[in-house]
Amino acid sequence: MKARTRFAPSPTGYMHIGNLRTALYEYLIAKASGGDFILRIEDTDQKRYVEGATDIIYNTLKTVGMNWDEGPDIGGNYGPYIQSERLPLYQEYAHKLVELGGAHYCFCSKSEADEQKDEEMNIKFKDPCLHISLEEAKKRVAAGEPYVVRQTINKKGKATFNDVVYGDIEIDYDELDEGVLLKSDGFPTYNFANVVDDHLMNITHVVRGNEYISSTPKYNLIYEAFGWTPPIYVHVAQVMKDAQHKLSKRNGDASFQDLVAKGYLPEAILNYIALLGWNPGTEQEIFSLKELEQVFDEKRLNKSPAIFDITKLKWMNGCYIRALPFEEFHQLANKEYDTFLTREVNRDELSKVLQPRIETLKDIAETAAFIETLPTYSDELFINKKMKTDVDIAKKSIALAIPALEGLSEWTNESIFECLKAVAVENGLKNGQVLYPVRIALTGLETTPGGASEIAAVLGKQETLTRLKQTA
Repeated sequence: MKARTRFAPSPTGYMHIGNLRTALYEYLIAKASGGDFILRIEDTDQKRYVEGATDIIYNTLKTVGMNWDEGPDIGGNYGPYIQSERLPLYQEYAHKLVELGGAHYCFCSKSEADEQKDEEMNIKFKDPCLHISLEEAKKRVAAGEPYVVRQTINKKGKATFNDVVYGDIEIDYDELDEGVLLKSDGFPTYNFANVVDDHLMNITHVVRGNEYISSTPKYNLIYEAFGWTPPIYVHVAQVMKDAQHKLSKRNGDASFQDLVAKGYLPEAILNYIALLGWNPGTEQEIFSLKELEQVFDEKRLNKSPAIFDITKLKWMNGCYIRALPFEEFHQLANKEYDTFLTREVNRDELSKVLQPRIETLKDIAETAAFIETLPTYSDELFINKKMKTDVDIAKKSIALAIPALEGLSEWTNESIFECLKAVAVENGLKNGQVLYPVRIALTGLETTPGGASEIAAVLGKQETLTRLKQTA
């Protein structure tokens, strides 16, 4: 069966990691079956609407390569794809549902309903309007009295349904509250609009968080009242910040945009979140989007919550950085250089030094800060048992290296390395007794990206000699 899936985000800000993971699973279910991935914008909650958030949704999906087959910007056979443009549809179906006995008109104020409810005590709203005849309710609606359309739960016993991840599920009908389906302003609630849209758009699979499992029987009652077939449900476990806390944008946890701003590559983020709750069944961890399309199987989704491990994401991002074609990495690195480098250095050489050694693009400024400004350091840094150097040997080696380097006509990593090795041989020193002190003098750091010759190639001849002479 070719699947038709939909990603239906609300335009309320940046793209949360959990939302992007839902979109990815929807996308992969569709593409693995040769089906269609639909983008639908759920903007019925006007209070939470954020200007520009719809563009963020478009840009995020395009950035990671998840192109949709139907949507607000490209159209399709089932539009419109923005819920606020479908209001007459929801109103029509809400009134139909009342006629079918699956809902009723409620004239109670919100405060009256809230007074009765107590979620902690599991006390549901007992709607007195249930006892109003349909004929009388219609008269009150026609007279202009404010109302909402509220779902009617008229079943007893157990509701049963199947979920791809959790299997067969039973929920007592008594646990369901008769929630509002159409608000007094004519806008539908999430619960109702989704059911109507998913049916009219022929959606075959619905992926959503497992917090919606308990609401699923309410959706199924609406499907049943209309005589519609429910979709295949795929409820996914939550993404956790740690063992106790859910990852949440409301708590300030990282969004996709935050991670990109922190130097993570979109491809690496997408790869990582694919594995947050899904097991490929092999040892492979690095997947391109195309590879995921070929191997993804929703039956391998996990029931257990996944903890967002930033250390693992960093490792994976480092793998992606190292795998980039050099020119692509250099282009990205150049944008970072522009934020902190003012001196002229060999940026090509710097990128060659950094690409194998960093995990995020934001590591660049910190790792290469010594190039812009030589930090203050103690002569004790020259003491190294492994390299067999002390302060006296270091000063001597640097003094010998200066004239040799001054005489170099070609300034490359290779020529500098050979030059410094020759200094060691000619003066009865080991390579490390020359290379180590030169590296310390050029960087002021014990640990550096690259060796003495690589760093000298980056700094250029003039700056290299200036730093060596300051030490000698």
